[in-house]
Amino acid sequence: MKKYIRIVGGQYRRTPIEVLDQPGLRPTPDRVRETLFNWLNYFWSENFADKQVLDLFAGSGALGFEAASRGVRHVQMVEHNPKAVAALRVLRDKLHADAVRIQACDAEVTIGRLEAARFNLIFLDPPFGSDWIGRLWPVLPDLLQPDGLVYIEADAPVPIPQGFKLLRQDRAGAVHYHLVQIAALQK
Repeated sequence: MKKYIRIVGGQYRRTPIEVLDQPGLRPTPDRVRETLFNWLNYFWSENFADKQVLDLFAGSGALGFEAASRGVRHVQMVEHNPKAVAALRVLRDKLHADAVRIQACDAEVTIGRLEAARFNLIFLDPPFGSDWIGRLWPVLPDLLQPDGLVYIEADAPVPIPQGFKLLRQDRAGAVHYHLVQIAALQK
């Protein structure tokens, strides 16, 4: 039996997203995405049109398509699982989501290619139990716009290293989620 989640808000609201049965693939629950985008509405004064988003572990695409649905200018999704990449492309084409670009690649390889890129928001939702988040902290400042945010999802509270400021955090079941910003950028 196929499992689906839905896009919560925006232009693609209620669009079903098929959740593939693949190792490590765990879509962000609807309630968590709704809370996250309420936080983003607050910090961005409901202005998504000029934002660029990087989704380093796209998986089902729930976070990236939610951002596109709400009108961000550009979403770069990165996913290494070939079946997930194919599903992402099918949904992007079905929605005519021109703001979405999908890269079939490993997150680490992608980061190495994004030297000049600057994003307003980076989604970090790697497979639970991996060491990705700890390895990515040092490179995040180089990928972010001066006012950029990082959304992190994990199976336990994430310690925020020096140089970053925790803006919001919450928990829904086994999912701990955080919104952070580089501390030096705080006004």
